[in-house]
Amino acid sequence: MKYAFRRLSALLLTMFLVSLCTFAAFSGISGSAAEARLGTQATPERVAALREELGLNRPFAVRYAEWLSGFATGNLGDSLTYRQNVGGLLRDKVLVSLLLSGMSFALIVLCSIPLSLLVVRWAGTPLDVAHTLLNQFCMSVPPFFTGLLLSWVFGVALHWFTPGAFPGLSRTGDALRFLLFPAVAIAVPRTAMTVRMLRGTLLRELNRDYVRTAISRGSDRSSVLRRHVLKNALTPTVAFLAQMMAEIVAGVIVVEQVFGVPGLGRMLVVSISNRDYPVVQAIVVILAFWVVASNTVADLINVRIDPRLADI
Repeated sequence: MKYAFRRLSALLLTMFLVSLCTFAAFSGISGSAAEARLGTQATPERVAALREELGLNRPFAVRYAEWLSGFATGNLGDSLTYRQNVGGLLRDKVLVSLLLSGMSFALIVLCSIPLSLLVVRWAGTPLDVAHTLLNQFCMSVPPFFTGLLLSWVFGVALHWFTPGAFPGLSRTGDALRFLLFPAVAIAVPRTAMTVRMLRGTLLRELNRDYVRTAISRGSDRSSVLRRHVLKNALTPTVAFLAQMMAEIVAGVIVVEQVFGVPGLGRMLVVSISNRDYPVVQAIVVILAFWVVASNTVADLINVRIDPRLADI
């Protein structure tokens, strides 16, 4: 319980520092929000009037406190491009990106664990060499290239979905079918990385004394691998998967452009191009929370698996 409290406290402190740095950076960035909104019509008089209207002349601490408190209610200010509340603008996009990331992560976990158990049995055989070559190939192919191939094969050639025509979350079945292809593009190289990492951990565990003792007493090697070795190998694997969540975020930003998914990544790219700072800073904080929360959950799961880690 104390460990969980410490980790949650660290999460809150980290997010406070991230939000403060992000708000400070965008407050001092070259080209103010007022100039960005006025564009070519920006004159000193109009800029001064709009800064007053937007409240940009108020003290930094007041503006930051107001912006931070807005996160609790979803009031993140107004977009300079779309002229609407940032929270309402991002709500559906957050759900789409969360769904895409969740599907990618599920594919990584569901595929990497059984594949790792399988390739461990192949260790030292010709099949192990074939697996190593295939694994290296999958790790070397970037998600955007895999996404282009999937779009061409399943979208253009087979017509299983229409690239760039996301059906919307209201049509759940169609949305899941559409998101499956970008999720596969994100998951392929990361599944290969996870299999490689977990394979090495499992092989190290198999050489430990308790495994040899269990086998010498008549236990089946496959049973020992599933019941004991896998459990002991999960602690470093959970930490690795938590780091993978940060990479999934980066993959989502790229792959959403390839498939035309209306998520946070696509909105981030468009907002940066339009110098829509309120939207950009909100997305940066959301993505940062995503990564920090993933690591916190991983630490809590690791302690659940091995309580001794709470004393470290």
